[in-house]
Amino acid sequence: MTKLWISVDMEGISGLPDYTYVNSSEFNYETGRRIMTMEANSIIQAAFDYGVDDIVVNDSHSKMNNILIEEIHPEARLISGDVKPMSMVQGLDDQVDLAAFIGYHARAGKKGVMSHSMTFGVRNFWINDQVVGELGFNAYVAGFYDVPVILVAGDDCACEEAETLIPGITTCIVKRALSRSSQETLSPAKATELIREKTLDALGQKSIEPLKPPKKPTLRVEFTNYGEAEWAALIPQVTIEPGTTIVKYEANTIIDAYQAMVAMTELAMKTKFC
Repeated sequence: MTKLWISVDMEGISGLPDYTYVNSSEFNYETGRRIMTMEANSIIQAAFDYGVDDIVVNDSHSKMNNILIEEIHPEARLISGDVKPMSMVQGLDDQVDLAAFIGYHARAGKKGVMSHSMTFGVRNFWINDQVVGELGFNAYVAGFYDVPVILVAGDDCACEEAETLIPGITTCIVKRALSRSSQETLSPAKATELIREKTLDALGQKSIEPLKPPKKPTLRVEFTNYGEAEWAALIPQVTIEPGTTIVKYEANTIIDAYQAMVAMTELAMKTKFC
């Protein structure tokens, strides 16, 4: 029996160039939700056709209640809502055999459609000396459970990031970044066809090694201003590196580091700008 776990973010979905498509208060959001659900269904159907037995989908964008439950494939299970203890990687554990990320974007500071790392307040994440974004951090969590990430779909910048971190991974470029808020994109119909094709390729290829995290990793988070770092440093054992907006946390495992990161970024958003 094979279990596939899928994380679906939104900024890397085909046809979505800017935040009017991914923010629930904006006028293009319902269009974004529908295309996001289409892409999720494409990978789900392809995986079932290949012979995967069990599929769990984790809505991984913002408040994580974006995928249209009434339109999701009836045989898949959906994790949605906020707050989740493990955020974008909720449901990923040692019972999962394979993982896939779709709708993904590049990390903060890099070219890519709506590129960022969790929040606008984050400039960089490091795990020891390795700089990562959401994609890399999530892949490390998968690796902790010996789960390989076999497929990443998103814009060209996200796919390049994935190929740098995970040798041999299958990637699916559904749009190309012209700037942080413009794109050259496939139509949703063509994008879903390509996701299906790439899903079958990924499932059929020889095994990919999981991205193994370091033992007892050091997490460092660089914020955009000192107030954000101060809020993050309210967490016990989190310290600010002198003269910087970087906070540091010595974790027991990557799971500890991930939950600390989630708490830090949520606390940092409490900063009021003046």
